[in-house]
Amino acid sequence: MSDELPPPPEIAREVFVGEAWEQANAFADLLAGPGVVRGLLGPREVPRIWDRHLLNCAVVEEAIPEGVRLVDIGSGAGLPGLVLAIVRPDLSVTLLEPLLRRTVFLQECVDALKLDNVEVLRGRAEELAGKREFDVACARAVAPLDRLLKWSLPLLGEGGELIAMKGERAAGELAEAEAQLKSAGVRSAELVTVGRGKVEPPATLVRVVAGRPPERGRRRRRR
Repeated sequence: MSDELPPPPEIAREVFVGEAWEQANAFADLLAGPGVVRGLLGPREVPRIWDRHLLNCAVVEEAIPEGVRLVDIGSGAGLPGLVLAIVRPDLSVTLLEPLLRRTVFLQECVDALKLDNVEVLRGRAEELAGKREFDVACARAVAPLDRLLKWSLPLLGEGGELIAMKGERAAGELAEAEAQLKSAGVRSAELVTVGRGKVEPPATLVRVVAGRPPERGRRRRRR
């Protein structure tokens, strides 16, 4: 049947090692079962859970520094944030999602997988601006880059990074956001390829390094 979860490909054992292997398999079952039943993932995506979703998200870890605080904006079914938490236990991951039914699913996954490096937070990025600060913000299939910049930059400290999974649209969206990137005072913006030899095609990311706009400078001063 087209909606059956296939066995994980051999490369998955190289990507998910140790305890992460069992957690990844358990998460795949959760996505294929409750995730589909509750509408977080379409039935036709089940045969592609490993290749298109778990592995494609896991290789993003190649672009993320050690031990950082990461927020997954619009986490949805936990892609990529929950997968990154599995493959990188050194990360402190916040799954940020505005819809209740999704946050309930995410919390159930975190509990079932016994992930102590993850918090599930219901809300929108705009509501966290000025209240929380992260080292890395990531997003997958949430919004165009110009909108992601507006949401993510207020959550990042100086030198923090936005990692946006964009695939074949990456170069075009980066070009279209040129004016906004300049006005936001970012340090750099570039395309990054990850997952060579692990996923086909390799995953294309947009990496934006935040600068320090004047309004942020006032907020960051210490007394």
